Amino acid sequence: MASSKASIFSFLPLYNLLSASAWAYVLYQVVTLYPKIGQPSFFIATKDLVTYVQCGAIIEVTNSLFGIVRAPLVTTAAQVASRLLVVIGIFQYVPEAENAHKIYYITLLSAWCIAEIVRYMFYFFNLVAQAPTVLVVLRYNMFYVLYPLGVGSELFIIYSALPLAEAKYNILYKYFLIAGMLAYIPGFPVLFSHMVAQRRKVMRSLNGDKRKSA
Repeated sequence: MASSKASIFSFLPLYNLLSASAWAYVLYQVVTLYPKIGQPSFFIATKDLVTYVQCGAIIEVTNSLFGIVRAPLVTTAAQVASRLLVVIGIFQYVPEAENAHKIYYITLLSAWCIAEIVRYMFYFFNLVAQAPTVLVVLRYNMFYVLYPLGVGSELFIIYSALPLAEAKYNILYKYFLIAGMLAYIPGFPVLFSHMVAQRRKVMRSLNGDKRKSA
């Protein structure tokens, strides 16, 4: 049992490093490929890659479920589910969605990639040693901009898919997407307030450490 736990925890740094690298590759595509080919070619070329990378986050839900990590299960599952709704529910099932072929796809990927690179690298360093101060500051401050940007982009993309969802499948799929959008109403404040509370705690601790070392 002890060796099994040790193998699980030795996997976590590798998982976080690989996840950060995967999102860094997606960001690289945004920076290098998008200016060359534009939309809708960029969406068509990258939607499957983004889907695969995001689906990797399902591992985080199972880690939280089985207590491998201390992340709250409800907030972790809610955030992963909202993104799966976009990458599977829209990118795979309704890829014709108008806003997926516009700037909203770029703002979505930019917000997701930057947030995830910082988050996974933060976790990686905390598992192997200690996260650099600059990474801590970025982790607990950038969400003020990136989280609303990402959520807004998600909602615009889902909304543009509603007529197509009904025409391509049936009205039940349209209602499913609407239900997913409505879930953001209670979900966004809960997740955002959770990050604000975490930021307050971490930044207070960080400022306390600075005063001690001064």
